[in-house]
Amino acid sequence: MWPKETINAGILIIGNEILSGQVQDVNLSFMATHLQEMGIRLKEARVVADVEDGIVTAVRALSSQMDYVFTTGGIGPTHDDITAACMAKAFDRPLVCSLEALRRLYERYPSPRAPEALTRMTVMPAGATLIDNTVSAAPGFQIENVYVMAGIPAIMQAMFKNLMPTLRKGPRLHSREVVGAVVEGVIAQGLEDLDKAYPHVEIGSYPYWISETNHGVRIVIKGTNENEVTRVENAVTDLMDRYRAL
Repeated sequence: MWPKETINAGILIIGNEILSGQVQDVNLSFMATHLQEMGIRLKEARVVADVEDGIVTAVRALSSQMDYVFTTGGIGPTHDDITAACMAKAFDRPLVCSLEALRRLYERYPSPRAPEALTRMTVMPAGATLIDNTVSAAPGFQIENVYVMAGIPAIMQAMFKNLMPTLRKGPRLHSREVVGAVVEGVIAQGLEDLDKAYPHVEIGSYPYWISETNHGVRIVIKGTNENEVTRVENAVTDLMDRYRAL
């Protein structure tokens, strides 16, 4: 489906709270949607605990394989926010205090109640570039092809939107959906035939079940060639109509 010049991305979600189920992650879906709109392929997403070895290993692996890596979580002022230190280790750089980050924070909070905690949020790998935070001022940072952002959705989304104009865009991806009250199994062979006939179009089948009388399947069709996507959409619609009564 994706052409050779595709720009690939990986996402690394950091935090024990995600793995324990205490916090439901919404950052992945937000970034995935916007990356697709920009023609950037989200190729892999990982969730790791607040453990140094796991974070360092994951960052090195994703950074070596992807054009872009986006991380969320672990850049706050508390003891368990170790992402900045892990990034420094992953790229063999010392940790330093960013004077520009410090200036931004003290401009926003001129008389902080916890100045030491405020200062901790300015420590990052040497040579990192700041990512603007228009919500709470504490910036994220970029190191090589890795963009390190907050875990709080409102702050992460603001950071990501600030990044979007700076990212390279890929070929536009066209997406269509066909939904029908059809048993998935009866159209499986037809979908397989279409998949073989259109190797550059991605055809995803997603059954849904609301009740005994309300169930069916949603077919999602994606590709960079709009004409091919339209032909597959029409073929899937015909396939659905053929078996809708079963």
